[in-house]
Amino acid sequence: MDKLQKMISEKSVVIFSKNSCCMSHTIKTLFLDFGVNPTIYELDEINRGKEIEQALAQLGCSPTVPVVFIGGQLVGGASQVMSLHLHRSLVPMLKRVGALWL
Repeated sequence: MDKLQKMISEKSVVIFSKNSCCMSHTIKTLFLDFGVNPTIYELDEINRGKEIEQALAQLGCSPTVPVVFIGGQLVGGASQVMSLHLHRSLVPMLKRVGALWL
Protein backbone atom coordinates (compact mmCIF):
# COMPACT_ATOMS: atom_id res chain seq x y z
CA MET A 1 0.00 0.00 0.00
CA ASP A 2 2.91 2.39 0.70
CA LYS A 3 4.29 1.75 -2.77
CA LEU A 4 0.87 2.55 -4.25
CA GLN A 5 0.64 5.82 -2.30
CA LYS A 6 4.10 6.82 -3.53
CA MET A 7 3.14 6.05 -7.15
CA ILE A 8 -0.06 8.11 -6.81
CA SER A 9 1.55 11.14 -5.19
CA GLU A 10 4.53 11.52 -7.53
CA LYS A 11 2.65 12.91 -10.54
CA SER A 12 -0.40 15.12 -11.10
CA VAL A 13 -2.27 12.51 -13.20
CA VAL A 14 -1.79 8.78 -12.69
CA ILE A 15 -3.63 6.08 -14.60
CA PHE A 16 -3.54 2.40 -13.69
CA SER A 17 -4.33 0.41 -16.79
CA LYS A 18 -3.98 -2.87 -18.63
CA ASN A 19 -3.07 -3.17 -22.29
CA SER A 20 -5.78 -5.79 -22.74
CA CYS A 21 -8.56 -3.49 -21.45
CA CYS A 22 -10.49 -1.47 -24.04
CA MET A 23 -11.81 0.97 -21.41
CA SER A 24 -8.24 1.62 -20.27
CA HIS A 25 -7.37 2.50 -23.86
CA THR A 26 -10.34 4.88 -24.05
CA ILE A 27 -9.40 6.72 -20.85
CA LYS A 28 -5.73 7.00 -21.82
CA THR A 29 -6.75 8.37 -25.22
CA LEU A 30 -9.05 10.94 -23.60
CA PHE A 31 -6.26 12.34 -21.44
CA LEU A 32 -3.71 12.28 -24.24
CA ASP A 33 -6.15 14.06 -26.58
CA PHE A 34 -6.48 16.82 -23.98
CA GLY A 35 -2.69 17.23 -24.10
CA VAL A 36 -2.22 15.82 -20.62
CA ASN A 37 0.91 13.77 -20.03
CA PRO A 38 -0.32 11.21 -17.48
CA THR A 39 1.87 8.67 -15.77
CA ILE A 40 0.50 5.33 -16.90
CA TYR A 41 1.15 2.07 -15.11
CA GLU A 42 0.28 -0.98 -17.19
CA LEU A 43 -0.49 -3.54 -14.49
CA ASP A 44 -0.19 -6.45 -16.90
CA GLU A 45 3.37 -5.40 -17.80
CA ILE A 46 5.05 -4.14 -14.62
CA ASN A 47 6.64 -6.03 -11.76
CA ARG A 48 4.26 -6.49 -8.85
CA GLY A 49 1.31 -5.48 -11.03
CA LYS A 50 -0.94 -8.03 -9.30
CA GLU A 51 -0.03 -6.60 -5.88
CA ILE A 52 -0.84 -3.09 -7.05
CA GLU A 53 -4.14 -4.30 -8.47
CA GLN A 54 -5.00 -5.87 -5.10
CA ALA A 55 -4.13 -2.61 -3.32
CA LEU A 56 -6.41 -0.71 -5.71
CA ALA A 57 -9.20 -3.15 -4.90
CA GLN A 58 -8.63 -2.47 -1.18
CA LEU A 59 -9.12 1.24 -1.90
CA GLY A 60 -12.54 0.34 -3.30
CA CYS A 61 -11.67 0.49 -6.99
CA SER A 62 -13.96 -1.85 -8.83
CA PRO A 63 -13.12 -2.70 -11.52
CA THR A 64 -9.44 -2.22 -10.78
CA VAL A 65 -8.64 -0.82 -14.24
CA PRO A 66 -8.73 1.77 -15.47
CA VAL A 67 -8.30 3.81 -12.31
CA VAL A 68 -7.43 7.50 -12.42
CA PHE A 69 -5.88 9.68 -9.73
CA ILE A 70 -5.68 13.44 -10.20
CA GLY A 71 -3.65 15.51 -7.78
CA GLY A 72 -3.17 12.44 -5.61
CA GLN A 73 -6.93 11.97 -5.21
CA LEU A 74 -8.88 8.98 -6.45
CA VAL A 75 -11.19 10.03 -9.27
CA GLY A 76 -12.32 6.52 -10.10
CA GLY A 77 -12.74 4.38 -13.17
CA ALA A 78 -13.96 5.00 -16.68
CA SER A 79 -17.56 5.79 -15.65
CA GLN A 80 -16.51 8.42 -13.13
CA VAL A 81 -13.99 10.03 -15.49
CA MET A 82 -16.50 10.18 -18.35
CA SER A 83 -19.16 11.60 -16.04
CA LEU A 84 -16.79 14.37 -14.96
CA HIS A 85 -15.96 15.05 -18.59
CA LEU A 86 -19.62 15.22 -19.64
CA HIS A 87 -20.39 17.57 -16.74
CA ARG A 88 -17.45 19.78 -17.77
CA SER A 89 -15.66 19.18 -14.48
CA LEU A 90 -12.66 17.21 -15.71
CA VAL A 91 -10.80 20.03 -17.49
CA PRO A 92 -11.02 22.44 -14.52
CA MET A 93 -9.78 19.64 -12.26
CA LEU A 94 -6.80 19.04 -14.57
CA LYS A 95 -6.04 22.76 -14.68
CA ARG A 96 -6.12 22.98 -10.88
CA VAL A 97 -3.36 20.39 -10.52
CA GLY A 98 -1.25 21.90 -13.33
CA ALA A 99 -1.76 19.04 -15.77
CA LEU A 100 -3.45 21.19 -18.41
CA TRP A 101 -2.77 24.75 -19.56
CA LEU A 102 -5.64 25.66 -21.86
